[in-house]
Formats: sequence, C-alpha cells, structure tokens
Amino acid sequence: MSGKHTYGSLVLGGARSGKSRFAEDLAIRSGLARVYVATGTAFDGEMERRIEVHKDRRGTGWRTVEEQTDLAGVLSQEARRDTVLLVDCLTLWLNNLMMADRDLATESARLCDAVSTLAGPCIFVSNEVGMGIVPDNRLSREFRDAQGRLNQDMAAACGKVIFVAAGQPILLKPNQQPDITL
Repeated sequence: MSGKHTYGSLVLGGARSGKSRFAEDLAIRSGLARVYVATGTAFDGEMERRIEVHKDRRGTGWRTVEEQTDLAGVLSQEARRDTVLLVDCLTLWLNNLMMADRDLATESARLCDAVSTLAGPCIFVSNEVGMGIVPDNRLSREFRDAQGRLNQDMAAACGKVIFVAAGQPILLKPNQQPDITL
C-alpha cells in the first residue's frame, strides 16, 4: 500500500446505521458530478428489493457503474477532479471476492494502492462487522476477519474516516491522537 491520499474517504458503520445515506449526502454536497459504483449483485428477491430502495433513495443525478470485483480498475477509469465516486459497498465487494475464490490480501492491497493515486474524490462505504458476537462457523469468521483487515487498510489509505452510528457521523480521521500513557 502506498499510504493515504486526501481524495479517499471511508464511511464505516453497522447495518442500518445510516452510512450509505450519509455518504450519498456527502457526495451531493460536493457539488460535483456523481458516479455510484455498485458492488452488489441481485442474487435473490430480497437483494433486488434492497438495491431498488438504494436507487429510489438516490434519485436522479447519479450515473451508475456496476462492478463486483475490479474496483481498482473502475477507480482508474472513473476518478476525475470534477466527479465524486461513491463505492457502495466494500463489504459486498469483499464477499464477491471470497465467493470467486480470489486472493483477498492481493485484491485489498490493489484497491488501497488505487486509493493513493485517485485523480478525484472517492467515498467508500463499508460495514463494521467486528463489534458483534463471534460467528459460529468458519466461513463467517474468515469473512469477519478479512473485513476487519480491509477496513484497517482502507482507513490507513484514506485521508478521512467517518464512523456512522444511529445516523450520526463521528469523524475518526483526521484526528488528534490522545495522549495515552500508563
């Protein structure tokens, strides 16, 4: 990973925390042309409904690019100074990679490297999945661990990190590190 870049912003939160809505509002407030990078796949009726809710909430004024695995490629093609990208979400992207049996560490590093070379602003939405109970099966534990590592790597790569809880944004980065001593 090449390090942070001021163009990348990571928005984290739990399920139904308001993270996507916050990220959408952030993109709208930028005043730039908006591109929504959708990583989800409508693999059943329930997921189709979720995707429709997101589309309806966004309304007009967005161009949508659907990409399930090659986010680094989309970023290199779509990022421009006059455009804000909104990637929603990294959790579904990671799931897609796992289901395709891709090397998660390599793909995550590739994404973080792409963040360091962004030509314009990009907002990444991701779930914070490590604050709940320990999953009861190996695949779920592997996913939780991979998501935690990805979130840490993306937080290091992005210039801003915002945590959303109950619809309320909390700025995590940049911040003043507290003087923690024993």
